[in-house]
Amino acid sequence: MASSGIFATQRFVTSEAVEIELPAASLPLRMVSGLIDLLVAAVGVLLLVWLLPAQLFLQDAALGQVFAIVLMVVVMAALPITLETTLHGRTLGKLALGLRTVRDDTGPIGLRHATIRALAGTFELWLTLGAVALIVAATNERGKRLGDFLAGTYVVRDRVRLSIPAAPGMPEGLAGWAQQADIGVLPDTLVVAARQFLTRADSLSPAARTETGNELYLALLDRVAPAPPPAAPADQVLAAVLAERRRRDELRLARDDRLRARLLPSPPPPARRPRHTRRLPQPHRTVVRATPGGPPGHTGVPCRASRQRS
Repeated sequence: MASSGIFATQRFVTSEAVEIELPAASLPLRMVSGLIDLLVAAVGVLLLVWLLPAQLFLQDAALGQVFAIVLMVVVMAALPITLETTLHGRTLGKLALGLRTVRDDTGPIGLRHATIRALAGTFELWLTLGAVALIVAATNERGKRLGDFLAGTYVVRDRVRLSIPAAPGMPEGLAGWAQQADIGVLPDTLVVAARQFLTRADSLSPAARTETGNELYLALLDRVAPAPPPAAPADQVLAAVLAERRRRDELRLARDDRLRARLLPSPPPPARRPRHTRRLPQPHRTVVRATPGGPPGHTGVPCRASRQRS
């Protein structure tokens, strides 16, 4: 995990120090998903009421009140908690539209998150008819409602392809310095910030680009020796350090692979069995039985000489 931007919240980071933020679902999609869930719940309640005998509740008003309370608890809390926990952040409406509820760090939610969202939803969705949830979701970029803020979650589009930007290349004038430099352990926060800055540098204003680049440059100087050339731009120094760090990691991984192949030889490939095996004819065997009461060694089969004498 690493920070977003330079110093911000925790999010998912790949092994290449590339931060991945799943795209948040739009507010109209979430509203349609909620309507599908509401429609499914309404159909289930109507089927349950139609199947149960009405005379049972007309004769006992207390039983009818208990049934109504239990039904409300199941629809408002138990059903969404069960679905989001077992389906990993999905309800029937989210499953139909390709949406999913995740944590703020893009991890899967658990029972605690689903319970907090459902309990908060009883107020902002049911008691206020969705007005509070709509106002809160419209005031933030991720479309988070009150339950999402309390549980630390948000809804994402599950059916989306993520693109990872290309790694920064080595500047021509800093290749010699980077190969001889001693690069210390760089924290994920600094590496992610540098990668994001180099990826979005062209879209920044000159003032913001200079300020952010100098801030990252100063944070990098304490972990690199000797210092880079004084006339080198900050963005080129950052690109040189990241490219050299990647090159050294690739060399280390290749060296580990060669060592592993030398110490742990690969097993021989399994022998291929022929598709059709031809069975050889077996020689004919003659079973000879001894004659009861005969001398030892007598088999009871007369030899050729005895047949001629006879």
